[in-house]
Amino acid sequence: MLDSAQPQVSLAESGHNYGRFTIEPLERGYGNTIGHALRRILLRSLPGAAIVRVRIADVWHEFSTIEGVREDVTEIVLNLKRVRIRSMGPIEETRAHLFREGRGVVTAGDIDWPSDLEVVNPEMVIATIDDDNASVEMDLVITSGHGYQPAEAQEVYSIGEIPIDAIFTPIEKVNYVVEHTRVGHLSDFDRLIFEIQTDGTIEADDALSEAAKILAAHAQMIAAFKRDEVEVEDVTTSAASESDTKALADLGLSPRVLNALRSRQIEFVGQVLSMERDQLLSIRNFGPRSLRELTDALEENGYAAAGALVAGAEDLEDTDEGADAE
Repeated sequence: MLDSAQPQVSLAESGHNYGRFTIEPLERGYGNTIGHALRRILLRSLPGAAIVRVRIADVWHEFSTIEGVREDVTEIVLNLKRVRIRSMGPIEETRAHLFREGRGVVTAGDIDWPSDLEVVNPEMVIATIDDDNASVEMDLVITSGHGYQPAEAQEVYSIGEIPIDAIFTPIEKVNYVVEHTRVGHLSDFDRLIFEIQTDGTIEADDALSEAAKILAAHAQMIAAFKRDEVEVEDVTTSAASESDTKALADLGLSPRVLNALRSRQIEFVGQVLSMERDQLLSIRNFGPRSLRELTDALEENGYAAAGALVAGAEDLEDTDEGADAE
């Protein structure tokens, strides 16, 4: 490995929600290895908050119109999808309210947000009221998650609730390039250049740092397998005892999976690890796709025993039909 110089991270350029970073020198080949891993984590694994459902007064489906409002409901839903929210921490589910009466432009800044949420683009236009006697009223459901969650994956709890495609990731764009660089007389090294554009809910340097921490945490789990047998047994025993009281809500699972498990009073990791795969699949609204999400989350948190839950899962269709259907 690298003996002549330690890799350094430097900020090459910064702008509005933007940062360009240089990491060098790296052993040849490590530029692409690290760059690809960090890019995937930045796009898929950083947490964020988003509006997942909306209920609009006197509207029963997304193909409706609102009297006196220029945009139809489909356009309003698309506008809500673009509202970017900063949360003070993980949130399971919370609500916000909007009421606007009279002619004018309705923006994200008009929404009455909970104290632990902050909208970073309050100027985002939601709707335009063209009639002095018209009004817009809606209730918004916000939750936290990772990556992107399509509207079809959202659970609708009552008639009139409209699901929204949820963009949880705070990263709008990320690219990297690898160049050759030299250390002294040696030129067989990589320079990794990262460009990150965020949505404003997180700074670019913080995003890069969080992605690196996630990558390091996963690498550390793999490194743990190199310990001697006694230490591995101690770690396994400790993890088993902790699993009895470890809440499933702390694993970053989607609301859909959590709600399905809670319908059977399943709240803790220990309960899941004591169940057979068929028992889990018999739960309403919990199918193969939910099972894979659950086992991925368990394994990412160090519960190696979760692998037994997906034994033979290749024989299942990659859908949540059947027991997982409404």
